[in-house]
Amino acid sequence: MHKASTILSMGADFRLMGPENTSIKSTKPLISICAVRTGVGKSQTTRKVSQVLKNMGKKVVAIRHPMPYGDLKKQICQRFESYEDLDKHECTIEEREEYEPHIDNGIIVYSGVDYEKILEKAEKEADIIIWDGGNNDFSFYKSDLNIVLVDPLRPGQEITYHPGETNLKMADVIVINKIDSAREEEIDIVKKNIAKYNKDAKVIEAESPISLSDPEEIKGKKVLVIEDGPTLTHGGMKYGAGMVAAKKYGAKEIVDAKPYAIGSIKETYEKYNHIELILPAMGYGDKQVKELEEIVNSVACDLVISGTPIDIQRVISTNKKIVRIGYSLKEIGDIDLKDVLKDF
Repeated sequence: MHKASTILSMGADFRLMGPENTSIKSTKPLISICAVRTGVGKSQTTRKVSQVLKNMGKKVVAIRHPMPYGDLKKQICQRFESYEDLDKHECTIEEREEYEPHIDNGIIVYSGVDYEKILEKAEKEADIIIWDGGNNDFSFYKSDLNIVLVDPLRPGQEITYHPGETNLKMADVIVINKIDSAREEEIDIVKKNIAKYNKDAKVIEAESPISLSDPEEIKGKKVLVIEDGPTLTHGGMKYGAGMVAAKKYGAKEIVDAKPYAIGSIKETYEKYNHIELILPAMGYGDKQVKELEEIVNSVACDLVISGTPIDIQRVISTNKKIVRIGYSLKEIGDIDLKDVLKDF
């Protein structure tokens, strides 16, 4: 708004476009899953909602917030059903992190830049459409059920970021995620803000449990931790599921990745100087993916722990064993997503 003041003082007008004027109405029931910040847990919530609906016998199609990093003419309307589709559309690591989990769950994903055309295509395949909202924007489509996630590890930020605050105030259902990782006083701040700014929303409390095939692999090891890039960078988080797993399962040492950083990833550390130890999984183009690969291969460690939503070994070749951490959404308390979706 400092910039806005300058603009107004120089005689220009501007307008913030809201959901009423920018969202499109679908012919099918549409559930939006949005958040107040990046890295809150939209992906695992979308997976949970998709699974519940599938169990009800519904054909679900997800439409993901676009991430147009390449040639926009090729990204007008993209459809993802297989890993081959990820290669076909030359997806970045960030895109793969969002599309691959849906593919693993048998859910077709659409994305791209022409979201009217995308909706028309998705409607032909779906009983119910899920808007998987990245970047904390409000939904590009009119929501029949608006689910919004908040993060008690960043208490207060649900009302200090745009358009996250808009999402909070529009929500039909608010999911307080990561209850198992947050302190009681942090959770209380979030609850008080929900009660103040959206007292009519249904509130679901949830944990974000991590999982891996063999926890003993980590015990006593010197490890490198890789985490989801956007969560650490513009999301402002200092750690993710990989770090939680390293500490929980007894890693001997977490190696600082910073001294090994090169190229654009070194610049990422300089720009986001809150990041410590962890290697952000940056992969915006082939050059950056190669830098990531080189860093992983040069770090002196016994094991790599990957907390990204994808199997990172599909995009980089390493000389070290990578242990992949999974994470899901587990509701606790009186209300859960199944009840909400059944009513819907």
